Amino acid sequence: MIRIVESKDVGRILKRRAARFSEAEEVVRPILEAVRTRGDAAVLEYARKFDGFARKTVAVPAAELEAAAKRLPPAFRRAVREASENIRAFAKAQLPKPVSVTPRPGLKLSQIVRPLDTVAAYIPAGRYPLPSTVMMTVIPAQVAGVPRICVATPRAVDEIYGTASLLKATDVFEMGGAHAIAAFAYGTKTVPKADRIVGPGNIYVAAAKKLLAGEVGIDFVAGPTEILIIADGDANPAWLAADMLAQAEHDTDASAVLLTRSKRLAQAVAKEIERQLASLPTAATARKAIDRNSAIILVRSVEEAVEISNRFAPEHLSIPDAGLLPAIRNAGSVFVGPYSPEAAGDYASGPNHVLPTSGAARARGGLSASDFVKVISVQELSPRALTALTPSITTLARAEGLEAHARSVEVRSGV
Repeated sequence: MIRIVESKDVGRILKRRAARFSEAEEVVRPILEAVRTRGDAAVLEYARKFDGFARKTVAVPAAELEAAAKRLPPAFRRAVREASENIRAFAKAQLPKPVSVTPRPGLKLSQIVRPLDTVAAYIPAGRYPLPSTVMMTVIPAQVAGVPRICVATPRAVDEIYGTASLLKATDVFEMGGAHAIAAFAYGTKTVPKADRIVGPGNIYVAAAKKLLAGEVGIDFVAGPTEILIIADGDANPAWLAADMLAQAEHDTDASAVLLTRSKRLAQAVAKEIERQLASLPTAATARKAIDRNSAIILVRSVEEAVEISNRFAPEHLSIPDAGLLPAIRNAGSVFVGPYSPEAAGDYASGPNHVLPTSGAARARGGLSASDFVKVISVQELSPRALTALTPSITTLARAEGLEAHARSVEVRSGV
């Protein structure tokens, strides 16, 4: 049964399982080097070794994607269409906008927004194939105007191929793992070099992204998935248990944490978790995540719960009402109220489900259209504006010992 503990034990309970990155990095280093030096030959070699790949090329023909789309049930196609509309609408709202300001006469400052040239979306297809991640990665890139959007997935799955086809993403590659990340980082004859690689993956994918972050842009290095729930005493224990199990079934390293002032609610949720586990098809995975990494923590106040949450910086945060939002500083995505389950965000409500884990929410939020553009600053000075700024520029330049900087301004103003 899930642990119920006092808040004084929160440090020990919320200590994340350390990702075995050092071990994973040692495994993937030779794979990255092989792809860098041998290109397609190495990609095919590892695809056959790890994924049972049998083709001559990792590039998937458009006809195969279209055939997969035709095999999708009508209900699945409708779900993709509805979810895509919401994801696209939210991505458009998040896209950085061009701006222009004139802080003083003759000084015109602006920013222009330009899409990346090529991006790659990694889509897991192991135990749980994730067509939803196709939507969450491809659609924001489309909104940003990226001209070449590539999708990589380790095996042919109709839901993934078909969703890519429905979104008109035709640059699809059947490859996974570290060799897929390396192929996009370095580029091969078949696989284009990407400006940025996004999307979740196992520890070897994460290790490859971490090692190649200087070679190619990435979204973030993701660890095990997690949810933290702050609940009032009158919350529905069956709903809370279901939300915790929804996270726990992802992976044995996943974590689900409930913070509440109510001991009665804590006990009811613990019992409800056991009841629901008895009929859950993914119970073998969820049970380990619940027993190893999850807990119900009894807090003394809502303020203490929020402080703990901000310290933990969870990937997913569920709160009882919007009144707590002003106090929330660190979270990947926030779900407000009893009718906003995390699963809604995973699939169809609109905000992205590719989110920072392992405390990375202290520094950034989830994937968005802004990850697929460059915001470029532009400045235009008139002779009058440059003359007015010359004393400040030259004083600062000479304070830094950069005489040529100062002279480059003075030569224009006749000083």
